[in-house]
Amino acid sequence: MLKGINPLLGPELLAALRAMGHGDEIALVDGNYPGEEHARRLVRLDGHRLIPVLDAILSVLPIDDFVPEAIFRATVKQDKQALDPVHREIIECCGKHEPSREVVPLLGADFYPRVKAAHTVVQTSEPRLYGNVILRKGVIYP
Repeated sequence: MLKGINPLLGPELLAALRAMGHGDEIALVDGNYPGEEHARRLVRLDGHRLIPVLDAILSVLPIDDFVPEAIFRATVKQDKQALDPVHREIIECCGKHEPSREVVPLLGADFYPRVKAAHTVVQTSEPRLYGNVILRKGVIYP
């Protein structure tokens, strides 16, 4: 345990977050996502739901402010406008940490390749479908 560090951020996840550079992306995926197949580096957080993990990661990860879009979520099938409860919670959590950043919906054809290219994939046990989000790491200013 560490002071000020959410206990969901275990050694493997902290190492991955620290190893990421500016512009690298991390994908947080639900329990149904094919994480083993799509991940270059897979961190499993079995038994934990998406939103607490997202909240913990956003407590330490700077979001890229060099680009117009740096937070992405999965969509319900091919409908960018549909907002399932999990998407509303993603938007609320991201807004708490990054109030000036929009959560951008990505269709599967755009979302899946981005996950495959991500620095790390964090597999949660989130049971809700389409409970997936991608974060692009920013910088810590001097």
